[in-house]
Amino acid sequence: MNRSSSAGLLTASLLTHSDATVTVVDQRHAPGGHWVDAYPFVRLHQPSTFYGVASVPMEHDGVDLSGLNAGFHELAGADELRAYFARVMQQHFIPSGRVRYFPGSEYLPDPTGRHRFVSHLTGVTQEVRVRRKLVDTSYLEGSTPANGPPPFEVADGVRWVPAGDITHLETKPERFVVIGAGKTALDTCVWLLSQGVRPAAIRWVKPREGWWLNRRYHQPHSFLPDFYAGQGLQLRAIAQATSVDDVFAQLESDGVFLRVDTAVAPTMCHGAIVSEAELGLLRQIEDVVRMGRVRSIERDHIVLDEGTVPTEENAVHVHCAARGLAKPPLRPIFETGRVTVQPCFWGFASYQFALLGVVEATVESDQDKNRLCPPIAYWDKNADYLSTYRAALAFEQARAGHPALSAWAKGTRLNPLGAIGQYRDHPGVADTCERIKEFGLVAARNIGKLIPASA
Repeated sequence: MNRSSSAGLLTASLLTHSDATVTVVDQRHAPGGHWVDAYPFVRLHQPSTFYGVASVPMEHDGVDLSGLNAGFHELAGADELRAYFARVMQQHFIPSGRVRYFPGSEYLPDPTGRHRFVSHLTGVTQEVRVRRKLVDTSYLEGSTPANGPPPFEVADGVRWVPAGDITHLETKPERFVVIGAGKTALDTCVWLLSQGVRPAAIRWVKPREGWWLNRRYHQPHSFLPDFYAGQGLQLRAIAQATSVDDVFAQLESDGVFLRVDTAVAPTMCHGAIVSEAELGLLRQIEDVVRMGRVRSIERDHIVLDEGTVPTEENAVHVHCAARGLAKPPLRPIFETGRVTVQPCFWGFASYQFALLGVVEATVESDQDKNRLCPPIAYWDKNADYLSTYRAALAFEQARAGHPALSAWAKGTRLNPLGAIGQYRDHPGVADTCERIKEFGLVAARNIGKLIPASA
């Protein structure tokens, strides 16, 4: 089943590391998962270098010379990402003779164990013989502002649009009211400001403040020593901290984590990456409403958890407040006849989901696979950063017992630090190595004190 781009990542790993054949049943009309629905101005928040299918690099890997990402490696946009996944499917997967692709189709769960899907266009139902496993990439997919209604009531006559539709406005509104505190809201505010909208014309309704990773510490190639330095700084902060808040205070001081408003304590950490230039723009918005979540928008006021604020009739309310990723109960990723895609540590999505395909193809028993990759919930609260980081440390330790898996991790372009060995003579890398030796084990022990083992 496919509702996300992770299906392509697993498929590529299975094709490379096994003799499996794959049938992809895609709810959307084209390859690309959530990128098919994405708002027009969305871009990767990580360098394109680290994204996509391991065997098919993104076409552009240079350094941006202008704009908010100047000096950093390119970030693919929605059009490029959709074209990339279409190219992977049409020029690599299908010509292999081992992949069948059925877009615009819905998988039909069947308690008798049959595997069927139906076409949205023709209504024709087909049955598939699953020789090995069903791979469910839809288990954690939630709604986004692009494909779901707002999680609040909107009265008749109120102007509202999902984030992507602000690109189609034909008349200037009195004000833009951006509702949401996640990456979509940040992107929307940045895009409006970069298009010349005055900061005073934007009201930002934020139910929470978030921590964001600094893009400066997440760059490839010649910037890898700085990326590696960020890992050392994180280990030092975790080793020396006396509380979760203490970890973030130290990492903010080091520039590893950022926040838009330094006077407001963040309660959210989703792991998204932003630049200091973007934050400089966002800090120009002074009309920020912090009264909890929006319950409803009436013609002349907005009802929130902690009160109401007025709104203008000619304001455009920009919906960036979808409930996000689903949070069903965790289940083993690897089971008899089934792979249920879930994250297993803090890290880049393409690397993680390609890894699951490699583990499925190369590790013998489901018990060993699950020992390597126990599932974790997507991070949300501040403490989740530490629990997911702990999972990453545990994975690195477990991986050492699987030479083939270690070799793949060091060689794949999707592992951000896989190539750090090429910079072993860099003085900054040597300093970070010493820092990791000094704080690594202490940090691993201290995480257990900072958060309960069951967190």
